[in-house]
Amino acid sequence: MSTLDRATAHAADLIALRRELHQVPELGFDLPETQKLVLDALAGLDLEVTTGRNLSSVVAVVRGGAAPEGGGPVVLLRGDMDGLPVTEEVDVAYRSRYDGRMHACGHDLHTAALVGAARILDEVRDELAGDVVLMFQPAEEGPGGAEPMIEEGLLEAAGRPVDAAFAMHVSSSEYPLGQWFSRSGPVMAASETVGITVLGEGGHGSEPHRALDPVPVLCEIVLALQVMVTRSFSAFDSVLLTVGRITAGTKDNIIPDTAELAATLRTFTPETLATARANIERVAQGVAAAHGASVEVTFTESYPATINDEREYALAVEAVSDLFGSERYSERPLPEMGSEDMSFVMEKVPGAYLFVSACPAENYESAPDNHSPRAEFDDSVVPDAAAWLAEVAQRRLARG
Repeated sequence: MSTLDRATAHAADLIALRRELHQVPELGFDLPETQKLVLDALAGLDLEVTTGRNLSSVVAVVRGGAAPEGGGPVVLLRGDMDGLPVTEEVDVAYRSRYDGRMHACGHDLHTAALVGAARILDEVRDELAGDVVLMFQPAEEGPGGAEPMIEEGLLEAAGRPVDAAFAMHVSSSEYPLGQWFSRSGPVMAASETVGITVLGEGGHGSEPHRALDPVPVLCEIVLALQVMVTRSFSAFDSVLLTVGRITAGTKDNIIPDTAELAATLRTFTPETLATARANIERVAQGVAAAHGASVEVTFTESYPATINDEREYALAVEAVSDLFGSERYSERPLPEMGSEDMSFVMEKVPGAYLFVSACPAENYESAPDNHSPRAEFDDSVVPDAAAWLAEVAQRRLARG
């Protein structure tokens, strides 16, 4: 019986699980309802299951019966479980029960797919040439669940280090339903939050000459930073800086003491990140000094860049092509500027991260993107994703 046949046999149950998960989106580290659904779905399988001490994670180990002496290799498969603070606008029978919360990024499909992979691997455990660690992760959307799971022993859950790691992500747009895509090397950017506070001196709005207005200084910094990006970096060295929030003042006729911004910085290499940090600080300090003000600049790292290992990526694509046909895979020409905390795992372990379209619309190029309140995901891809996860694990274990 092929891996795809096994996944198809579980399809109805996996889709039902996905729809249950979709109705109870939870945020951050604390996902009690989601965790319970996962534990119930894994019950009855011959797995070594543990839950997180400081977050609602689930880690399950499948022990391979064909492992050589010493245990053989260890492969990690990941499914993230959390939702987003978004009010759902998709009219489906299984829509979110909670106002202001939605599985707008498709993590409910990821979780159901990883449960499917667990069931398939349990069925073929006697043939597995090593062990598989199943990582059910909270807080991918922030503040980040991968790091605390690693700190709690994720990468040693099998009793020896993980050798390779694989994950997938559904998309609600861009490609037709069922199409897989990714690339070797950089896949997603590192993300960092930049905070800048201009320190001025408040006063009456009718007498700005008697104050030191931080607002126009901050506005000038925003514009200067955009010029800095285009004039400090090669057009072939991707750097993105977006100011998402500006805060100042309490009333139209009051000049405030301070003005603040928060921005997201996206890069692909540590060298570029270091240069960007130095340039941001230099520009902010220089513009402020030109107006007699001062600034405070802070940098908060979010997620590192996600980099596909060349060899593990080739194995991942081979599994897609053999399962579904080579026409179902597209090589992505460029990485994307989004970020992903699977990168913390893939910093320590070579791995591959693929995407598959779950877009139900024929006009997929203009369909709402992930994170939209109108994002739709066709759950017919869940058994396919389960099959790929199980297949790539089996192939990687067989490779040794």
